[in-house]
Amino acid sequence: MKKKLKVLMIDDHPMIIEGYKNTLLGENQKEYQIKIDIASNCDDAYASIVKSSETVPYDMLFVDIKLPPSSDGSITSGEDLAKHAKELLPKSKIIILTMHREDHRIHNILKNINPAGFLIKSDLTSSELLLAFNNILKGKAYYSATVNDHFRKMMTNKFSLDEKNLKILYHLSRGVKTKNLPNYVSLSLSAIEKRKNQIKEMFSIAKADDQMLLEEARKRGFI
Repeated sequence: MKKKLKVLMIDDHPMIIEGYKNTLLGENQKEYQIKIDIASNCDDAYASIVKSSETVPYDMLFVDIKLPPSSDGSITSGEDLAKHAKELLPKSKIIILTMHREDHRIHNILKNINPAGFLIKSDLTSSELLLAFNNILKGKAYYSATVNDHFRKMMTNKFSLDEKNLKILYHLSRGVKTKNLPNYVSLSLSAIEKRKNQIKEMFSIAKADDQMLLEEARKRGFI
């Protein structure tokens, strides 16, 4: 007898959803009877999660990070949805799929959600999606190449930087001036300057300018 699986796919691009569906249903029909629900925004996704928690819980959720926010503004991304899902559906497996590949975003998602699967869309192929799906069903975590690279970077450094420090480095690398960083990082300018100096001291380049700081951060794999 086929094992029944209930899956929620959350993405606002219909062609991407169709690709996921075709991949899973095409290869797993002999072994599984898969029921797939679809949501393209935070409102519909949250409603599906709540309904599932009150009836038959989802076995697996595929969650894109960038989504149209909820109508009341309380849920702004797939990251918020995943947090709700972990609370309402504690036994469900969450797979994050995203185009975001910046180290500070990867770090944040791993820290805040700790998903069973984490796939960067630019890494993704049909065979890798199937591999992730089957590994996660067996209770094994699965991360795509970019996420694994992030782990290796963090492990080869003698220390790690917190989320705000990573954001500071990221936005500096994108050309944002220090005076404008408070618009991107929820800190005062004086707090940002203090953190920059702390990072420079950690890198043993206390008197370096921003360009040297970014060069050192790149060498160490933080950006």
